[in-house]
Amino acid sequence: MRILLTTDTVGGVWTYALDLAHALARAGVEVVLAAVGPTLSERQRLEAAESDLVAFAFLPAALEWMPDPWADVARTQDWALDLATHHGVDLVHSNLLGLQFGSSQVPAVLVGHSCVLSWFDAVRGCPAPSSFDPYRARVTACLRRADAVVAPTATMLDALERHYGPFARATVIPNGRDPAFFEPGEKQPIILTAGRLWDPSKNVAALLGIASRVPWKIQAAGSTRAPGDDFVHALEGVEALGSLAPEAMGKAMRRAAIYALPARYEPFGYSALEAGLCRCALVLGDIPSLREVWEDDAVFVAPDDAEGLVAALADLIASPARGRRSPLAAGVVRPRSRPRRWPGAISRSTRRCSSRARGLTHRKHVSPRR
Repeated sequence: MRILLTTDTVGGVWTYALDLAHALARAGVEVVLAAVGPTLSERQRLEAAESDLVAFAFLPAALEWMPDPWADVARTQDWALDLATHHGVDLVHSNLLGLQFGSSQVPAVLVGHSCVLSWFDAVRGCPAPSSFDPYRARVTACLRRADAVVAPTATMLDALERHYGPFARATVIPNGRDPAFFEPGEKQPIILTAGRLWDPSKNVAALLGIASRVPWKIQAAGSTRAPGDDFVHALEGVEALGSLAPEAMGKAMRRAAIYALPARYEPFGYSALEAGLCRCALVLGDIPSLREVWEDDAVFVAPDDAEGLVAALADLIASPARGRRSPLAAGVVRPRSRPRRWPGAISRSTRRCSSRARGLTHRKHVSPRR
């Protein structure tokens, strides 16, 4: 079986795609990776070169959620269709909501990792403005045309169905990471946060606002500038680590005793998963998706509750005085996270995608490989 796997180059979807490509290759599936975004970093280019891919292609183009993207989206659509035809793929596994596949073309699974309309609901507390009507129309068409729609949580799938449904088929497949790359280390009195620090959905401002009120150092890893934007978001009161390579991010998580992500919107939370695998105690935004993923294995704080955030962090830091195990006890955090849930997630995703592909390709005509 040969799959065209699409990804953007901006956020966690890139990591998701590489992990999935590696797991698919181990299962005997050939993967053509097609990446789209404003830029491709040298680190990403190297990661692609070192991956188990039949082919890799990159198109510098705006994504469907960016300003005035539609000429680029049309160009991306033609480019991706050409790749699918050229490589004679049996299935398209797309992680770009602006691409249309499925039905009369090669069968397609479309994964909705996040979307603009649910972002506005959660972050702004209001519907997206009318300027996003073309986005709504395009994403609706793409999702409804796909042979199957996948989301990493039931919360995200509900949002997709509410804004763009109904769909032909839909299912939840949680994300996963290989725990071998996230071994815990000797913990230090550090609170870490990570992600797109310019994105208000991550709610880094909540940590900036209380940094002077907690006794431990707060570190923030990630970009402070949105793609195509010259404005740099200041990180006053915390130690800015910048955008870290995976190895450096792993080291930061192994050192940190607490990982804080008081998010307003986080459809799954890749960084929280990685931190949990590194045995960080987790302090997370009290939102449905993170509750769904972590249940009672994290401390939850409402995104606007500054006092609650201070209290949650102080409680973990001072836990010996309360008769609990300290986050620094024995050099590792005894997790409120649940990494044991996730080691099989990638293999489950591989099996389910492969099974779905076989079912779809049995119903479809597939162009011969060239």
